[in-house]
Amino acid sequence: MHTAGVTSLKTNGTFFPPLIQKNNYKTEEIQVMQNTVSKLLDTSTTSKKPGMLLGHIQSGKTRSFLGSMGLGFDNGFEVVIILTKNSNALVKQTFERVESEFTGCIEEDELAIYDIMKIPVKLRKFELKKKLVIVLKKEKKNMQRLERLLFDMYPVLTARKMLFIDDEADFASVAYDNVKDKNIIDLKVIAGQIDQIRARLENAAYLQVTATPYSLYLQPDDMNIHEHKTFQPKRPAFTELVPVHDKYVGGEMYFEKSNEEGHMASCLYHEIQEEELEILRKSDKRKVKVNHLLNGERYEGIRSALIHFIVGSKIRNIQQQKEGERLEKYAFIMHTITTKAAHQWQEEVMLHLEEQLREAMEKEDPIFDQLIRTAYQDFARSQRKDMYFPAFDEVLSNVRDALIEEELLIEIVNSEQDVDHLLDKSGELKLRTPLNFFIGGQILDRGITIKNLIGFYYGRNPQKFQQDTVLQHSRMYGARPLADMAVTRFYTTRRIYDVMEQMHEFDTELRRAFESGANSGEVTFIQKDSDNTILPCNPNKILLSSVQMLKPGKRMLPSGFQTIAKSYLEREMKKIAKHVATMKQTAKAIHPKDDRCFLVEKEKVQELLEMIYQTYVFKEGYEWDLETYGAVMNYLSEDTDTNRKGHVWVVLRQNRNMARIRKSTGRFEDAPDTKQDELKIARNLARIIPSLILIRQNGAEEQGWRGGAFYWPVLVTPEETKTTVFAGRGVKER
Repeated sequence: MHTAGVTSLKTNGTFFPPLIQKNNYKTEEIQVMQNTVSKLLDTSTTSKKPGMLLGHIQSGKTRSFLGSMGLGFDNGFEVVIILTKNSNALVKQTFERVESEFTGCIEEDELAIYDIMKIPVKLRKFELKKKLVIVLKKEKKNMQRLERLLFDMYPVLTARKMLFIDDEADFASVAYDNVKDKNIIDLKVIAGQIDQIRARLENAAYLQVTATPYSLYLQPDDMNIHEHKTFQPKRPAFTELVPVHDKYVGGEMYFEKSNEEGHMASCLYHEIQEEELEILRKSDKRKVKVNHLLNGERYEGIRSALIHFIVGSKIRNIQQQKEGERLEKYAFIMHTITTKAAHQWQEEVMLHLEEQLREAMEKEDPIFDQLIRTAYQDFARSQRKDMYFPAFDEVLSNVRDALIEEELLIEIVNSEQDVDHLLDKSGELKLRTPLNFFIGGQILDRGITIKNLIGFYYGRNPQKFQQDTVLQHSRMYGARPLADMAVTRFYTTRRIYDVMEQMHEFDTELRRAFESGANSGEVTFIQKDSDNTILPCNPNKILLSSVQMLKPGKRMLPSGFQTIAKSYLEREMKKIAKHVATMKQTAKAIHPKDDRCFLVEKEKVQELLEMIYQTYVFKEGYEWDLETYGAVMNYLSEDTDTNRKGHVWVVLRQNRNMARIRKSTGRFEDAPDTKQDELKIARNLARIIPSLILIRQNGAEEQGWRGGAFYWPVLVTPEETKTTVFAGRGVKER
């Protein structure tokens, strides 16, 4: 995908060299820009078959398309239309970014940039001869304005070589049917408007910029199911992959590295309770005792969030001071709901919390030192060994000063505010004070860049994660220094965290399938029907909160559960032991070197899983979706034409003593299987059908259990599994 284009490009023109000098582009970045412009010149592109820049969330896509734009200006393009998401703040951010990048060209009258809402009434011929950039949000009336501008007011522009850049063209920008959300229906209309405008132009190209490869599977045309239930991505005219810079922090840090014991990422996630989110959704002073915010258990998450933010910021400032660096200002985002009434209530709660913290400090209440020390000790666990870590007394003193000097600003950020108030000169969210605690909704998830973000409190309802993508809400992704990551914390419920983790995996696997070209980039989209049959389904019918990504060697298991009372458990375990013995006696095959591995019909394994399920008690947010688990096992065991069809390998192990909670992180254990023993064997056996590792834990009370033995199942997907999107639930037809 990174082959050089056919057209020979001019690289020493007016626009591109200053950008190279200003931004210090690396060789691989320049290559992508050259490829992009060459292909835009050589290839016919439309909104239905666009050129595409595919990057990661906040990974330098804007930097890449602006470089391509400058190179394009030096090679024949004269007018660029930049389409942004439907947000005034994002229009302003984009406008100011373009203006900043091309300052010299603007001053030399080589280029003019206009926000379509503020374009002068009558442009003179002199002005129209310049290279032009027009920025507008994807909104029906704006598209009508663009149409009038090009064909009624300044028809001379229609003969000039034009480039449309559809920024943040994630799958919410793609046109498709059967979607309730009005904005997405509007975007279907907008896609039609773009095509109408482009059809009347003599020479126009179209480039999409996106971070979500899912959009490739949701293009308007050809939504038919291909052979073998797979979907080929809608192939753009060409795709260029934006290089990921070495300072990029994304889902890998939050959802993969976080599982590694001892890694700083293992300290990132702090679980909050569903009850706390409910408290923050609407004002209810009968339920919320605002005078108990410093010690009430119900407010532990928001209390920890605010105090960790203050302490973490001060640790960084002390480190910067010691290194002789400028003291940075820091940001925190609280994003739980979109209603303005909820934002006002959350602001009131947080202001009360700040006030009580200050009062505790002034009264020398021991709780103040205790709360600061708890945050300090948590950060001590995630510190880098090569960095200075200040003493507690120094941090405590700096926190006191920050509260006395009112360095903390708790501010609502929503669409009603004046954009000029929100953004600084660089188009980023303005950091007015050393500590900026932002409370908001949709405006924070539309591509707005937030500098020095070290805290994220997230609570959007995962039941509604359908076409809207959580990944676009993930403002904590981007260029983040590792020293900042050491004091970064992410707060959400376990249920939401699991959905976000699934979506990260979903995005990663689709990207991998597309980039590698494995199976021609095809991905299987299937869902479980109401009668438990497995059906192929359209990608736009998938409810993303129920997605499981299937890939070779993946482990699937319950975690966070507790066992039922010991007396009941012993009775159930006798039944399970009898069932396991019967399975082994009637096995179709037994491993020649290990008689604890045997081949069983999937129906018998399903019965076993249902029996095991009855021995568990689940905490909210940690429920085991046995129905989907069984459906996945059923699908994997049937997806072969060999004599193993309909069977599962069982790998049995006894007498294990795994703790329920890891001491090092305080998180629930999710790796009861030993890599060098049963997991290695299970993956070797799972060539064409799945394996189920069945581990009998002793369940001792000192390990956090209830004193009775139980079985812990781990399903391992076959080596030959193709990239598959398995939806436990789909979007209901209307």
